Order: sequence, then C-alpha cells, then structure tokens
Amino acid sequence: MNRQKLSIIIPCYNEEETIRPFLAATQDIEAAMADKLVFDYIFVNDGSKDATLKVLRQVSKEYDNVHYLSFSRNFGKEAGLLAGLEEADGDLITVMDADLQDPPEMLIDMYQKIQEGYDVVGTRRADRKGEPAIRSFFAKMFYKIMSSVSDTEMVDGARDFRLMTRQVVDSILQLNEVNRFSKGIFSWVGFNVTYLPYENRERVAGETSWNFLSLLRYSIDGFINFSEAPLNLAIWAGILSFFLSILGIAFVVIRKLTIGGSIAGWASLVTIILFIGGVQLLALGIIGKYLAKIFLETKKRPVYIIKEKSE
Repeated sequence: MNRQKLSIIIPCYNEEETIRPFLAATQDIEAAMADKLVFDYIFVNDGSKDATLKVLRQVSKEYDNVHYLSFSRNFGKEAGLLAGLEEADGDLITVMDADLQDPPEMLIDMYQKIQEGYDVVGTRRADRKGEPAIRSFFAKMFYKIMSSVSDTEMVDGARDFRLMTRQVVDSILQLNEVNRFSKGIFSWVGFNVTYLPYENRERVAGETSWNFLSLLRYSIDGFINFSEAPLNLAIWAGILSFFLSILGIAFVVIRKLTIGGSIAGWASLVTIILFIGGVQLLALGIIGKYLAKIFLETKKRPVYIIKEKSE
C-alpha cells in the first residue's frame, strides 16, 4: 500500500526550548504510523528573538524530513500558518504548536477519522484547566457571541490543531485576503468536519507569547473579519441616540410651556451632549476599523517575507 505524505506545520515564535521535545514526541507517533504515513515537518520561524532559528538550522541537518522557513521579521501567527500551508505538499496537512499543548498522539485517531470519510478532523479543549479565569471567561464569551452574530460557525475551545485533506487546504489557499483569521477561514470553507475533545495541557517549556491584550486584539479581528455585527451596532446606537434626543427635546419644550421661566438644565444638557458624542465616536471607531481593513487589502502587501529557508 502506498503511504500518504503528512505535512506538519509548526509556527514558531521564541520556541528554542520546545523544538527538540516536540520532535521527540512526534517521532514516537511517526514510528507508530510508519506503515501508513510519511511525516514531513515544516517549521515557520516568525521572527523569533531567541535562538529558535539556530535550533531549526541544527535539526534540519539532523533529520531529512525536517524543514524550516524563517521570516524577515515577526509577521504574526496568521502569517506563519499561511506560509506553512503554501509550503506544504502533503496529501494530508496538520497544524501544531511546538509547545506540545497539541497532543501528538491524537494524530492516530485523527487519521482514522479521515479514513472514515471526514475532510477535516479538528480538536477542541474539553476544559480550560490551568488557564487564568479572566481569559477563560472572555474566551467563552467570544465563542458565544461569534456564534450568534456570524454566519460562520465557531466551535468553543477549537484549536488550530486539525488534520485536513489536500482538497481542504487548496480551498483555504484560494482565499487570498491579507487580513486573515484562520479559525474563521477553517470553518468558512466548510467540508465534512468532526472534532475530537481533549483535556487542556500546559506548555512543555518556555512562556507563551499570548497575553490578554493580544488575545483581545485577535478576537476583535475575528469580529471584524467574519461579522457585520459591529456595523449594525453602530447603526442601532445611532437610532437609539436619535430617539433619546427627540425625547429630550420634547421634555424641554413641555417643561417650558407648563412650568415657564428659565430652565436650569445645564447638567442634563451636558450629559446628553456627552452621550451623543460618545455614540458618534463609537460609530466612527467601528467604521474606521472596517476602513482600515479595506485599506490594507487594497495595498496588496505580502502577508510575509521569507528571509531564509532550508534546502
């Protein structure tokens, strides 16, 4: 039986301590699946500040099936994912983090699901043990809100770690947008998808480069890229402020006609002005965010620039 080629894409940012443990863990799975798959590793160095590139140079010389790309600077995880997908030539493609929070042993069950006819086998965390409470709360709220305001399904706890057929990846690469939100793109292309749950794992080494603010910015990008809800919010906020202003004017006129005399309404007037001004600024900010996305798309800048790659 001809073995299929599995391309494993591993975006890296300051992962010098995790690369070798990752390879040690995945090579055990590689040996267990040697009769079915040929493993091919594609590490994408996203402008790391530590010795990540040095380690990648070493392991690419030690292993024939380990390759790497290195960016000219930090372009972000989305750029790393895209570069890896464009470089991968396997029959099956998976995306994994180098910190071993994505259990390599799940590849066995994921491959079995592919054989059952699924096009995509994703993974989702069944719990968020070990994660800060505030991050866990906002993550759950993000998925809940996105599911209600977007036509694209967002599965709570879904990871980028998924096994995809060649057809799925080719479809993803047809989406040549600059502003990318992979979780949404993976769902948007459709196909026959199933998810396998697993318990949350801690990093094997090093520290995560994701903090609360970076995750918040990432979430906002998700809303902007896959929902018109922020624009609709601005519209409804404008309508609400308009009617409240009408009521305020009616109140002032009626009070003038019934009570008479000068109205000492300085505080209420300032409050109304500040309210309307705040709504206007909110609406302008939302519209400006969409315009910024459009502006970046029209520039057609490359999503990433490769400075170095293995032979």
